[in-house]
This record gives sequence, structure tokens and C-alpha cells, in this order.
Amino acid sequence: QVQLVESGGGLVQAGGSLRLSCATSGRTFSTNTMGWFRQAPGKERQFVAVISWSTGSTSVVYVDSVKGRFTISRDSAKNTMYLQMNSLKPDDTAVYYCAADPRGAYSSPTVYQYWGQGTQVTVSS
Repeated sequence: QVQLVESGGGLVQAGGSLRLSCATSGRTFSTNTMGWFRQAPGKERQFVAVISWSTGSTSVVYVDSVKGRFTISRDSAKNTMYLQMNSLKPDDTAVYYCAADPRGAYSSPTVYQYWGQGTQVTVSS
């Protein structure tokens, strides 16, 4: 069974930074794509960023609202994905989820096979 465990959320003032981590464990799975989503109260789960990798190359995509502020990355040796979040805004407040192994369009939460439990990020104004 594949497990994804997020950490790094918390309370931060507007303009501050946080780094989220998503550690993977369990049986080896062959995915080469992982993503971050977020869900604010009363709203649908929203795509934030995705990272895809193959031998010698990595590609990343961000939702427009976080471009230039968030950075997605991955440490293959640690089986961990990260989301560095800078210049945080109150609108970034949400539960952040990591996901793996999409079977379709990477921006749709319904296509991911594995999910973490989520970590709360709260940005105060």
C-alpha cells in the first residue's frame, strides 16, 4: 500500500513562507507524476502544482495564482516532494494535499490514485 504523508503546514503572517513536504512510503509504485492541491472551506479542491520526471528531465506546472511565489520540487533519494511557498497571502489559506499517480489530466483531482491526509496552512492578514 502506498502512503503519502504531508507535513510543514502552520500559521504564518501574510508575506511569510512555509515549506510543505510529502513523504512517500510503502510498496514501490511506478508513477512519475505528483501534485499539490488545496481546498479552502466551502470550496472545491484546487490544483496548485504538478511535477513530472523522467531520466534526465523534470517538468513543472503551476496554477496562475501561485506562479512566481511557489516552487514544487522532489528529492528522489528521500522519496519526498516539496512545495516551497513564499510571499503567502490570506487567499492561500487552505488544507494542502499531495497526490500521486494521475490517470488523466494532471490538474483534475479525480484522476489521482493516491492522496495524503492534508496539512493546514493558515495565512493571517
